[in-house]
This record gives sequence, structure tokens and C-alpha cells, in this order.
Amino acid sequence: MDPDHESMKRAAAEAAVEMVEDGMIVGIGTGSTAAYAITALGEAVEAGLEITGVPTSDAARYRAKTAGITISDLDMVDGIDLAIDGADQACEGTLIKGGGGAHTRERIVDAAADQFIAIVDERKVVDQLDAPIPLEVLPAARHLVQAAVDDLGGTATVRTSGSTDGPAYTERGMLLIDADMGMIEDASAVAKELDTLPGVIDHGLFIGLADSLLVGTPDGVEREW
Repeated sequence: MDPDHESMKRAAAEAAVEMVEDGMIVGIGTGSTAAYAITALGEAVEAGLEITGVPTSDAARYRAKTAGITISDLDMVDGIDLAIDGADQACEGTLIKGGGGAHTRERIVDAAADQFIAIVDERKVVDQLDAPIPLEVLPAARHLVQAAVDDLGGTATVRTSGSTDGPAYTERGMLLIDADMGMIEDASAVAKELDTLPGVIDHGLFIGLADSLLVGTPDGVEREW
């Protein structure tokens, strides 16, 4: 880990947590940058802040509960006031998410929020998206989806699990496939194509969902939009 980049991630996360107010329902993201937000939220709760967290994964739930945050589920609350979540890449209002394999639940929680704050370090902000797009896929549709991505001009690779070297699965038992579409000139068109692929439950292109992007830099936190 680069300690400078870790400090940038932490700074962006802490800046987002400063926007949380007493009594809020807070969407809690998944991943290394969101983990800094969970830590900061836990510290704020210990200092007296009263919030309820709605996590986007079992890992985020465990981390939040360990931090002392009261946890609920999306179907148990009236709505979400503010969601805080990271991203793998960001460009002009569009994010690529899903490095942690939680993008389906993240989309649901982030879309339900009155305000969604994306947090990244400066490495994640690009002029043009080019990172592989994570897909959550029904296992039986693996070859169908791979062939369809190939037909679209991309390359689909089944993600491997770091612990077993076998295929990586989501918490719901679905396969994770990373679709490398090269330089993405029209994210909306790519998203529309991926939306129509049989067997794809959701993909990691988040277009227009984030209300703000907070970027950690060596000089502090900047707001990109």
C-alpha cells in the first residue's frame, strides 16, 4: 500500500462523514475507501452522533457493527438520507464500481439515497473510463455472457478468488466477470448493451447516480462535482 494514497482515501472519506447529521439513515459502502468512512462514522457515533447505517455488503455490515454503528436493512427504513461509497474509476459523473463484487447492492442503496457522495483518491479520476466493468452473472450463463461481451468488442474474464484460485462469487453466489471494453467513449451506450445481456444481474457502470465526488489529493480534498 502507498501510504500517501491511503491518506488521500482517508481524507476523502472523513470529508464525506462530516456531511452526516444526527438522526440520518446512512448508506454504507463497500471497499477500502468506504472502510475509512466506516471508521470515521464509528468515531462520530462514539462521540454522540446518532445514525442508522444501511450496509451494501455483509463485509460492510460486519465492519459497521464492529465500529458501533446501529445497522438496519433497506426494506426496514423509510429511505436513506446520505450514502457514502467508493469507486474504481470516476469520469464526468460516471463511476465504475464493483471491485469488491458488491455493485448490485451498492446500486440499490446509492440510488435510494437522497444524496450519494462518492469518495476516491486522485488516482481514480480519469479523462476517459477504461477499467474493466464488473458484471454479476448467473453461473449457468457464464459462457453466454462471455460470448456476448466478445460480440460487443470486449473481453470477458471470470474473476478468480484470491483465497482459492477458483472463480470469485458474490455474496449471493453469483459469478463475477470483468468485462474489458477498452476506452469507453459512450458509457450510456455500453451500459444499455450490458443491461440487455441475458444472465447479467447488474454491472458496475454507475451513470449519474453520484451527486458529488470528493477526491483526496496531496493538497487536501477537492470536490469534482
